[in-house]
Amino acid sequence: MLNQAEIAVQFATRRPYHSLTRELYCDAGVFQADLEAIWYKDWIFAVSAAELPKAGAYATLQLGAYPVVIVKGSDGEIRAFHNVCRHRGQRLCAKTSGTTVKLVCPYHQWTYDLDGKLMWAREMGPEFKPANHGLKTVHCAVAAGMVFVCVAETAPDFAPVKTAADRYSAPHGMGDLKVAFQSRIVENGNWKLVLENNRECYHCAGAHPALCRTFNDDPHLVGGDDSLSSPVGAAHVERCEAAGLPSRYLISPEENWRLVRIPFVGAAVSYTMDGKAASTRLPAMPFANAGSLLFFHYPNTWNHFLSDHVLNFRVLPISPTETEVVTTWLVHKDAVEGRDYDLKRLTEVWEATNDEDRQVVEENQKGILSPAYEPGPYSPDQESGVAQFIDWYCASMTRHLMPARPMAAE
Repeated sequence: MLNQAEIAVQFATRRPYHSLTRELYCDAGVFQADLEAIWYKDWIFAVSAAELPKAGAYATLQLGAYPVVIVKGSDGEIRAFHNVCRHRGQRLCAKTSGTTVKLVCPYHQWTYDLDGKLMWAREMGPEFKPANHGLKTVHCAVAAGMVFVCVAETAPDFAPVKTAADRYSAPHGMGDLKVAFQSRIVENGNWKLVLENNRECYHCAGAHPALCRTFNDDPHLVGGDDSLSSPVGAAHVERCEAAGLPSRYLISPEENWRLVRIPFVGAAVSYTMDGKAASTRLPAMPFANAGSLLFFHYPNTWNHFLSDHVLNFRVLPISPTETEVVTTWLVHKDAVEGRDYDLKRLTEVWEATNDEDRQVVEENQKGILSPAYEPGPYSPDQESGVAQFIDWYCASMTRHLMPARPMAAE
C-alpha cells in the first residue's frame, strides 16, 4: 500500500495525455487518498429529490467510512445527517430508503425529530441535556431536482452550480417528477474507470448497439473543448435557446461540472429502441425533439434530461476495485404505468447500456491489474473528455498531497 509521499510521486511523474498508472487504479493507499482528497471534501450527488416525496421519507448512502441519511422534514426541507446515534453510535437507518415519523435508534430507542433534534432518551439522569445530543448535520443542497451532500466541515460554495443547474433543468419540471424505476449494480472496477468510460464514446459503436440507435457518438458533435462545434449541434442549441430551453455549453472555472444540450440521432426524441417517446412529454417542454440536456458533476454523477423523462446516475466507491452505480428513471408525477409509459420501453436501452458498461469496466480493471499493463495514450479526437477528467482528478489530488508551505518571514 502506497504512502502519501509515494502517491505524490505517482502524480509528479505522470505522463500527460495518458491513462494512469496501475497503482493509481488499484492501490488501497491511493483509494484512501481519493476518499480524503475528493469524496470527503466535494459535493456528492446522493439521491433524486423525487425519492423523498413526502415528510418522513428518507434515503441512506455509504460514502466511504461515512453512513449518511437524507430525510424530508415536516416543513418540506430536505436535510442530511450522519447516520449515527449520539448515544453509542448505532446506525439509525439500516435500509436504503423508507418512510418514518421520527428517526428512532433501534438499539436503545433514542428518538430524533426529522430536523435532527433529540426528542426522547430514557433514564439519562437529571444532568443530561437533550439539546446537546442532536444528530450531527451533513451539508445538504438541492440542484436540478438532485440532492447533493458534503461531509467536509466546510463545504465548497454550491451556489454557482445550483444557479446554473436549476436554470437549465427548469423546463423539465423537476419538482413534478416521480421515480418510475431504479437500478443498482456493482461494477468490479475502480471508480475512476467508471467515470472515464462515461466520458468518451470511442467505445460506443462496438459496445452499445441499443444506445447508438439514438445517441449520436460523433466526437465532433461535442468537440475537444466540449463545445458544440458541429453544424448539427450548433443548430440544435440555437433552436432550443430560441424556444426558451437553456442549452449553450457551460462549464465551471474548476471544470468539475458542466451543462450542455445535444441532439439525438435523426428524428429520435428519446432513449428507446425505436427513438420514439418513452413517456408522456413533460408539460413545460416546447417540443419533443429537444435532445438531451447533459449535466456532469465530478466525482460521481452524469445525467440526461429529456423531453419525456429524466435519468440520474450516481457513482459511489466501495473499494479500490468495486464501484456502485445507481440509475434512476424519472417521469411526470401524473404519468401512469401501462397508460402513459411502458416500463420496459422506458428502461431497456439504459439497462442494456449499464450492463455493457459494467462488462467494459470490469475487463478494463482485469487488464490493469496485470503487471504487464502500462499507461497508454488518449485519442485526441475521441478521448478529450477522459483526458479532461483525469487532469481534474490529478490536479485535485496534487493539491491535497502538497504539503502546506510555511509563511515566509518578513
